Amino acid sequence: MLDPVLCLASASPRRRDLLASIGVRVEVRPVDIDETPRFEETPHDYVVRLAREKALAGARLSALPVLGSDTAVVCDGAILGKPAGREQAAAMLRGLSGRGHEVLTGVAVSGTAGLLAACVTTRVFLRPISDAELAAYWATGEPADKAGGYAIQGLAAVFVEHIEGSHSAVVGLPLFETADLLARQGVPIWNAAFPIGAMS
Repeated sequence: MLDPVLCLASASPRRRDLLASIGVRVEVRPVDIDETPRFEETPHDYVVRLAREKALAGARLSALPVLGSDTAVVCDGAILGKPAGREQAAAMLRGLSGRGHEVLTGVAVSGTAGLLAACVTTRVFLRPISDAELAAYWATGEPADKAGGYAIQGLAAVFVEHIEGSHSAVVGLPLFETADLLARQGVPIWNAAFPIGAMS
């Protein structure tokens, strides 16, 4: 069994799977921080701050480099969190229906190079969604714990007309920027299952 090379300060299975997809073995150490937006804090500053705070909190739990990340769905400048119930989820999706919105993902990696961070903004465009579809989607259980009330990698993919930017960032981790941060911290990729050159 190969040892982990990175600590993931998140319980998100999506982030774990995204890191595995680029061959990064992780130990998972979820952290608990206050995720309340600060007064007049921009969505960009919000996701970067949370990513940095998660990475720093994880660094107190692990000797490995630590990755923290946070994703926010933003519509008309407002951050849409996880819906409190069916009505709020429906209201969120009605607000996103038939138009574009932004998904911001901040990622931070603490390590020998200090604390490095990046933020990626992706525009997501949803087709019009009927009330019957909203009710049926809520009944699947998927939107209950998703920011903005939907999961692009799940059943809500049928609502997505197109995106402008990083698909993986909307899922939870911008892989291009993440790989760059990991390289700057000396964290290897492409080595979870196959050593470099093993498939040549």
